[in-house]
Amino acid sequence: MALIPTALTPGEWTRDEFRITTDPTQIDLDVVCALLAESYWAADRPMETIRRSLEGSIPFGLFHGAHQVGLARVVTDCATFAWLCDVVIAAEYRGCGLGKWLIAVVMAHPELATIRLWMLCTRDAHGLYEQSGFRLLGKPEYWMSRLREE
Repeated sequence: MALIPTALTPGEWTRDEFRITTDPTQIDLDVVCALLAESYWAADRPMETIRRSLEGSIPFGLFHGAHQVGLARVVTDCATFAWLCDVVIAAEYRGCGLGKWLIAVVMAHPELATIRLWMLCTRDAHGLYEQSGFRLLGKPEYWMSRLREE
């Protein structure tokens, strides 16, 4: 039996004048590149790499009206494992709970809510993610990584 690739069913959530969508056609690549250029983890990431990363993951775009002001990406098999990454909110929108809301929407998405293992990497937002149930690695001696230096 051949496996048929499945895509996440596009969804949309609203709160006041804000909207989150998983519709990849609504993601503004230029805005995402600008947001990531201000981050510590992807400041030098080329546009082509960002485009490919969006195509290979599930983007959750955060919009204020028609303007994109945030993003979270999920890399997943949609069954057992998910990696939450590139969570970024435009500077002028930080501090009003949009990051918490974005993470809550990601974690509660009906097609992702049953995933057993979620991972992420952060240098300075541990408190934010702990509010959504993330913890430091238990048994870190089990985990390995491979980082190709650029």
